[in-house]
Amino acid sequence: MGLNAPVIEWSRGRLDFSGGCLVMGVLNVTPDSFSDGGQFLDEDRAVAHGLQMAEDGAAVIDVGGESTRPGSQPPPVEEQLRRIVPVIEQVGRKVTTPISVDTYRPEVAAVALRAGAAMINDITALSDQRMGELAVEHGVPVVLMHIQGTPATMQADPRYKDVVAEVLDFLMERAGRAERLGVPRERIFIDPGIGFGKTVRHNLLLLKHIDRFVATGYRVVVGTSRKNFIGRMTGKENPGERIFGTAATVALCAAAGVSMVRVHDVAEMVDVVKVAVGITKAC
Repeated sequence: MGLNAPVIEWSRGRLDFSGGCLVMGVLNVTPDSFSDGGQFLDEDRAVAHGLQMAEDGAAVIDVGGESTRPGSQPPPVEEQLRRIVPVIEQVGRKVTTPISVDTYRPEVAAVALRAGAAMINDITALSDQRMGELAVEHGVPVVLMHIQGTPATMQADPRYKDVVAEVLDFLMERAGRAERLGVPRERIFIDPGIGFGKTVRHNLLLLKHIDRFVATGYRVVVGTSRKNFIGRMTGKENPGERIFGTAATVALCAAAGVSMVRVHDVAEMVDVVKVAVGITKAC
């Protein structure tokens, strides 16, 4: 299947991009995520939320057991698995929507994939080669994200000479690494890592030039949902009040040809994407 084929299929899932940008729903099974920490730490609530996102139109459900907010510290592997494995198993039994595991730890990814996860979302873009090897072994797509530093340090003093060029070069190198490990090109997604080691200006420049990432031919994932730079621009301190600011970024990304947006508010952003894509396709 070609890189720009409208549909990608693998043994555990199918994604149809023929209608344009898709929506990935965020399911944080954590006590301390920046926006929804603690809301879905309870297993039953997490499962119910995952099912609701599928019903609302999420093309992928991204399950994570570790907060990567600025300043966060990683929990033990065993705790991450305790949080996410039952949720992946239960949601996976009830919907056909592919489930992505949001982790950079091979020990977590390996168990999540055995539990039914169908994608890997790695914020360190295969800094550990074993993540790529797992993607090949299980035949699943992988999202490669850029981050400067670690979640604990990334917002201390992020600096770039040319943020767009540097992030793009990094992602091209990591995409090449994934291919050399055996991940098919059509299963590689790149993510500029909005908010991960970037100032407000850095984030805005990456979004302004997101077409340069799309032009690489790799499918692009962008996650802006409820993030701090939106709060800084709008004066909304509460992440839950940043839905309209998020919608502006989602519309821009969908119109620019981004393949997938990662969001908390699935139903609302599905509508935003439909309208933005509809406008770009009008003739």
